[in-house]
Amino acid sequence: MTVNQYIRIFAGAFILISLALTHFNGQADLSQMTWLWFTAFVGANLFQSGFSKFCPLETILIKLGVAKPSVGGSCA
Repeated sequence: MTVNQYIRIFAGAFILISLALTHFNGQADLSQMTWLWFTAFVGANLFQSGFSKFCPLETILIKLGVAKPSVGGSCA
């Protein structure tokens, strides 16, 4: 694994852990559809891209012509 993959795994994990702590501490209710689910989606994508090297944002940016494909894939 590369350093970038570890960074995405840790960043995604911290986002998901902070959302879980917020929910279980009673500061937010994740049983309701709120913007916190968008944050959970971003955290989950960061976490999975660290393992799978698949980044949905990279695919979108390449199709829009904003970015060139990277050699190793992922959000690096």
